[in-house]
Amino acid sequence: MINIFEDGDKVLLIDSKSRRYLQKLTVNGQFHTHTGFVEYNDILGKIEGTTVKTSNGSSFLCLRPTISDFVLKMPRGAQVIYPKDLGTILMLADISVGSKVLEAGIGSGALSLALLRSGAKVTGYEIRPDFAVRAKANVEGFVSKQLLENYTVEQRDVYEGISEVDLDSIILDLPEPWKVLSHAEKALKAGGVLVSYLPSICQVSQLHEALSKTKFVLPETLEVLNRTWHVKGAAVRPDHRMVAHTGFLTHTRIIK
Repeated sequence: MINIFEDGDKVLLIDSKSRRYLQKLTVNGQFHTHTGFVEYNDILGKIEGTTVKTSNGSSFLCLRPTISDFVLKMPRGAQVIYPKDLGTILMLADISVGSKVLEAGIGSGALSLALLRSGAKVTGYEIRPDFAVRAKANVEGFVSKQLLENYTVEQRDVYEGISEVDLDSIILDLPEPWKVLSHAEKALKAGGVLVSYLPSICQVSQLHEALSKTKFVLPETLEVLNRTWHVKGAAVRPDHRMVAHTGFLTHTRIIK
């Protein structure tokens, strides 16, 4: 099957300096830059990997965005969870096709996207209506209609309780996850996993203290550091910049 760009598709435009621009294709639409403008009609009907010229002769490579590309470029109301952490969360939470997952604090929807793409059935709790609207819009703009059937967002406070039962995993992006532990004990199935994403080690310490008084076992905290390398001929070295600390990931399991 030939993978061609159609009206309404997302496209990642990449210039000669590897700068990336996420756009939505529309008939007769244009993308304007300091190097001229790109006609979307020059992209529509073409295969992925096409190169197009701007009105001033500059070139852009046209690719479909990966989920990593989309997460970093999508509209956001809250800070997103970075791709380097998303992959680790999927592993720590033991996500597989059909997993029943509660996500609380959905932010801009980055984790929701990753969970849905992995085949999970996701219920999201978000207390802020503006974040809920933004997250749903981002998810709807990237995943298929079939995957959207596995996604529900409720505007509610997880600190006040969890309605779902027999959950495989609960993932929290909240400042006080210890307030959720008593609810999570009831909502998770035996052996289920709880994962918490926190920016401060002081919060992590408080979470571990609270976990020690519950039926959760085997708590562990880690962080993911992502360092790229400069590779050009004989010049091979770590890049000067890296995506270092973004958040601490704490995971634990429930016994009953």
